[in-house]
Amino acid sequence: MNSHYQKSNWGRVFAKGQAMVELAGALAVLVPLLLIATDFGRLYYTNIAVEGAARAGAQYGSQSVITAANANGMKTAAQNDATNLTGMSATASQCTCESGSSVAACPASYCASSPTATFVEVDTSATFNTLVSYPGIPSSIPLSGKAVMMVSQ
Repeated sequence: MNSHYQKSNWGRVFAKGQAMVELAGALAVLVPLLLIATDFGRLYYTNIAVEGAARAGAQYGSQSVITAANANGMKTAAQNDATNLTGMSATASQCTCESGSSVAACPASYCASSPTATFVEVDTSATFNTLVSYPGIPSSIPLSGKAVMMVSQ
């Protein structure tokens, strides 16, 4: 009777140890997958934020010819849209399809549909850093956004 009791306890101890080994094996696979999924989600979110900031700056500038000339206002609108991104930079410019203007000339592709239009362009950029260094993948990824809009006249 005593030997039967001892066998039964060893079976329980072995089952607990086996469960711990299985859990350790599963965690060894699941934790890296969780980190990769988290970094991919952060990268996707940051890319959307960078592009959205460029769009916000261009929307500000496209309101009128007065706001189109306000490059600092477009930059501020872009940076205010991405307040949760650190280190994001923005540049803004305007161009016109009209000849003889003091404003820079637009590329021909902009002017094909409206030869007298004025356009604004806002470019944004930020650097994404991964949580963990992965083999074969850079830990620092440059992201950029660009928005071009026709100015309401």
